[in-house]
Amino acid sequence: MAKPTKHATLTCVILSTLATIGIIVGLVKLSPLFIVLCLLPTVIYEIYRTEGKSTKLASIALLVVLVAEVMLITLKINFNLAEFLGESRRMVVGYSVPLGDIKVVGPTIMIILSVILFVRTRGRYTKWLAIIIFITSFTIIYTISPENFTEFLKIGIKKALDQVQY
Repeated sequence: MAKPTKHATLTCVILSTLATIGIIVGLVKLSPLFIVLCLLPTVIYEIYRTEGKSTKLASIALLVVLVAEVMLITLKINFNLAEFLGESRRMVVGYSVPLGDIKVVGPTIMIILSVILFVRTRGRYTKWLAIIIFITSFTIIYTISPENFTEFLKIGIKKALDQVQY
């Protein structure tokens, strides 16, 4: 059954504003934790709004990843995947992705899940929330590892250009 939309627009505007504040303050203070905490209400509302099996699962997975990210950041867990795996890059969905700080894995998974939510959902509000999560996740990556952000941005631009038909 479709969720009520009476206050959905206002809720999405408030969550967009909260995410924007989180992004601005997080970038100024280079605080990924602040950004993650400001994103938490959006993810919770995404869980409420989604209805299909795959979208509900993706939104719940977002919450699990977000909570894990909070733990990694607050406990100051530093683990270099490149050293552990013995390689600096790994092929993911046909792209060579840089490996590094494990705290970058969470937002990367969140980007993928937000794309899944955007593509698979029909509701405009769940799409809106997916866009908030997508943009905010890139910002989290930037505050944790600007080098990885640049690499992911290059991959994203290349993927977008590959989709453009001439």
